[in-house]
Amino acid sequence: MPATAELIASNKSNEDVAKEINADWLIYQTLDDLIDSVREGNPEIKEFETSIFTGKYFTPLVENYLEELEISRKDELKLQREKTKAKG
Repeated sequence: MPATAELIASNKSNEDVAKEINADWLIYQTLDDLIDSVREGNPEIKEFETSIFTGKYFTPLVENYLEELEISRKDELKLQREKTKAKG
């Protein structure tokens, strides 16, 4: 998974993202609508793990965990890019 800063929409306006992906406009689905659409396919599902969207995790995170994870992702990507360049 890329670091947050490397995601296409990071620090960009909706118009910038649309231009980047050659779209006329963007429409974002709400989390409630996503849950409703999944539940429509399987009404027996009562709970969803949505922490990736909400930042509310079942298990408490240690202080600065997400920040440290972000840094480690960036470092790993930098190392991978350097290896690719060296092989190339």
